[in-house]
Amino acid sequence: MAIFFLIFGVLFAQPTGQEIHRISPNSSLGVCAVEQWKQDWPGCRYEDGVSEGHLSVVKTKDGKAYRVDYALGEIGPEKGGIGWRYPIGKSDHAELTYELTFSQDFKWVKGGKLPGLCGGPESVTGGNPANGRNGFSARLMWRADGRGEAYVYHMNQSKKYGESFPFPSDFRFQTGEPLLVRLRISMNTPGLRDGELNVWIGTTKSRKYRHVLSRTDIEWRATRDIALDGLLFQSFYGGGDKTWAPRRPSFTLFRDITTQSLD
Repeated sequence: MAIFFLIFGVLFAQPTGQEIHRISPNSSLGVCAVEQWKQDWPGCRYEDGVSEGHLSVVKTKDGKAYRVDYALGEIGPEKGGIGWRYPIGKSDHAELTYELTFSQDFKWVKGGKLPGLCGGPESVTGGNPANGRNGFSARLMWRADGRGEAYVYHMNQSKKYGESFPFPSDFRFQTGEPLLVRLRISMNTPGLRDGELNVWIGTTKSRKYRHVLSRTDIEWRATRDIALDGLLFQSFYGGGDKTWAPRRPSFTLFRDITTQSLD
């Protein structure tokens, strides 16, 4: 049985009994203290960037939002931005959605990370390749000139530091206006390359999504013990060296963060 609902002009079927996580800033306005962050994001095993003061709660015309300020001259989640892994329960099919705003004069430099989904017992990022039993990850990235891509750690990546799946050549992230991000993953059958990754980007202004990435050939895992189980909420410049770092102030806003199992 399914419940049908309408979002931004697109009809979706929502299976009953699915697990849904909605994360909203309940903290007071201003720089977010670690204890306040823990109340909004319970169960995380680590945090980067919160204790360093990179995360704030701000008021927008649509309600509260998280603001990430990127440290000048720095890269990575701890020194340059934020990062943590939030548990969402195990599933083979899941979707992440959030509203994202790049500051009006955002500096793209070479690129940086945006939130995505992950699974497995290890942190499969930062040059820790996926072997089918340790886990996987799929985050988004902005690139130079506002281009976009999915940045993925999967079993058949050709390089140590993940694989980039670019969005269409004419795609550009826009600054100064809220964007809608929708990322969906379906796990593969162990032994087959039939896992899926889909990404849509839209705007609240147009109320329409563009399907910017579709892959149906990904091998996320070698065993059914591995499943989708985490929201990898990271945003930072980088990149392997400080040529990726911002030289002028830039920030992003995040709100309406939701994960849901589609099993």
